[in-house]
Amino acid sequence: MAKGSSGFLERRFQLQAHGTDVRTEVLAGVTTFLTMAYIIFVNPGIVSSAVPEMPFQAVMIGTVASAILATAIMALYANYPVALAPGMGLNAYFAFTVVGAMGVPWQTALGAVFISGVLFILLTLSRVREMVIDAVPGSLKGAIGAGIGFFIAFIGLKNGGIVVSDPATFVALGDFSEPGTLLAVIGVIITGALMAMRVKGSILYGIAATAVIGMLMGIVPWPERLVRLPTFADWAPVFGKFDLRGALSLGLLEIVFAFFFVDLFDTVGTLIGVAKQGGFLDERGRLPRARQALMADAVGTVGGAFFGTPTVTSYIESAAGIAAGGRTGLVGLVVAGCFFLSLFFTPVIEAIAMAGTAVATSPVTAPALILVGSLMVKAVLDVKWDDASEAIPAFVTMIAMPLTYSIATGISLAFILFPIFKLVSGRGKEVHWIMYVLALMFVLRFIFL
Repeated sequence: MAKGSSGFLERRFQLQAHGTDVRTEVLAGVTTFLTMAYIIFVNPGIVSSAVPEMPFQAVMIGTVASAILATAIMALYANYPVALAPGMGLNAYFAFTVVGAMGVPWQTALGAVFISGVLFILLTLSRVREMVIDAVPGSLKGAIGAGIGFFIAFIGLKNGGIVVSDPATFVALGDFSEPGTLLAVIGVIITGALMAMRVKGSILYGIAATAVIGMLMGIVPWPERLVRLPTFADWAPVFGKFDLRGALSLGLLEIVFAFFFVDLFDTVGTLIGVAKQGGFLDERGRLPRARQALMADAVGTVGGAFFGTPTVTSYIESAAGIAAGGRTGLVGLVVAGCFFLSLFFTPVIEAIAMAGTAVATSPVTAPALILVGSLMVKAVLDVKWDDASEAIPAFVTMIAMPLTYSIATGISLAFILFPIFKLVSGRGKEVHWIMYVLALMFVLRFIFL
């Protein structure tokens, strides 16, 4: 890279102050992108399968556009290495529950997503969301980070076929003679060995090596072609088609609240988790530039509704780039650039992101998630294990995230238990008043949602 451009990036992202350099940030950005590239195909696959009126190609372009918008804002406005895209879980709720089961027109459902995004913007400007992050006690911050680590590792184990469902025990060890599972194990060994040798970019190199081995094994398909050019006609069926008036007239309060609630705490949990991993929290356990970071997913959600896709949120896969050494918004800028290029190279990205068998759905990227999860678990050291009033809620959030397959549910349970145990132990004054409000909201969530 030219010295002048390198100097500009140094000034813009303060690379030296964050203990990183351009090469490390680029490698971290590509690593993050590869671990979350599946969303380019999974999100439109979920939406279009339940809502045929939203064509796969159109939603795919909307997915990429919303990821570029939100991630670029996070990079340039907040200077954090966190990538964003339409959220898993929320897309299924949008497609199968709101549009499918409830019969709400998809345009109106997008209008509800738009309203939830506007609410996010207003709450972010009023510092409410920032106050929520600051109110979370240190033990729960550590537990959330570790819980997300367990969650990421569990996703990787499941995607790699190393852990499978079992009717008797719920989960069991997978079949290592199955090609996809074997490839995932090989990937864990290769990537883990590179990490043990402290090779910079080891996670990215591990993904690349696993993909090549998968091609040789016949698991990862060789791309039939390299380039596929998108057109605006492909995007037109969903672009700008959200129905704001319909959403307001129907009074979709429950739907808006569901979009709003889940995204709020998914984002808070993800930011706390990756901030703990990357060392971004200050000495008081607060996240600097939290308002800017939260604004990224708020604007991303509004833009995503306009582009034709469900709620945008921060991605836990960002931890892969942080584990690769990424520390600044340059990582996000690289991720946004990769998303843009993916519009033209979808055959190659699809081969890597969606490679798999009936047992292992993503054996190429699964090893990265498993190993990143192992790095995040060290946050358990921040939990006050000798204090039951903090240890029990911390344990619940860590165990609930992977077992309920939801960051928001793990946080919900912990936020309910923490004030209760503090009150019964006569230490209720140690709890921030916001925690009491959130505990009540979470109880109402479990009752009514």
